[in-house]
Amino acid sequence: MTPAAAPAALAPRQDLRTANLLIGLAVALTLFIVVVPLAYIFWRALSEGFAVFAQNIMAPDTLHAIWLTTVVAVITLPINLVIGISAAWLIARFTFPGRKLLLTIIELPFSISPIIAGVCYLLLYGRQGLLGPALAAGDIKILFALPGIVLVTLFVTSPFVAREVLPLMQAQGSEQEQAALTLGASGWQVFRRVTLPNIRWALLYGAVLATARAVGEFGAVSVVSGAIRGQTNTLPLQIELLFNDLNIVGAFAAASTLTLIALVVLVLKTVIEGRTR
Repeated sequence: MTPAAAPAALAPRQDLRTANLLIGLAVALTLFIVVVPLAYIFWRALSEGFAVFAQNIMAPDTLHAIWLTTVVAVITLPINLVIGISAAWLIARFTFPGRKLLLTIIELPFSISPIIAGVCYLLLYGRQGLLGPALAAGDIKILFALPGIVLVTLFVTSPFVAREVLPLMQAQGSEQEQAALTLGASGWQVFRRVTLPNIRWALLYGAVLATARAVGEFGAVSVVSGAIRGQTNTLPLQIELLFNDLNIVGAFAAASTLTLIALVVLVLKTVIEGRTR
């Protein structure tokens, strides 16, 4: 081996060592930042036995928080699907004045803090807000009730479906849809038999992301819900309430429930992501 060839032969070994070092660093960071905290949640939740864990989960306020979180997610999901598909289809298939503005509006919830969004709804629908007197006159309650929680949850989750569906619709083009129209298909038939099958995995992926965001939302909901015990507390708010009550095991039990939901969503996300690719 000549002196000039020696550095070239050592280069692959150095690259392998660097790769192994980076892999080890990534694994270590994942363990300390993700795996250890998750394991700690379940360990603390079960630290006093399964009976105490079940007792905390079955507490009326926690059960109501789980029920309310589920109801909010179930209400917001179909609305997000309709809004996301409509916005993506409009932007991908048509050119019109204000198209870029619509894209900006879709991205707006990602750039605004959820707490600020909650305050905006408070100033709009609150008793002293812009629409507050009219709502009070009609005996319509938005804030500190289910409608207010649904509205702010819709705000923070609205971009997810459109963001996943829009790039796919733009990449696929409209040739298949135009061909179906030429063959005499109606608009609904084109959507059901051509458009929807082509975007189904991206649509499902966006739905999973929106649901996960709805279940875990804290900031905006904490502003408009009033955090009324057993009435307007969602699961994230209930966890904070239990911590403030120094019911540590109960807080970790509720947190473990939220973590299980997140893990299920993560598995679904991974499966759907693979199918989409």
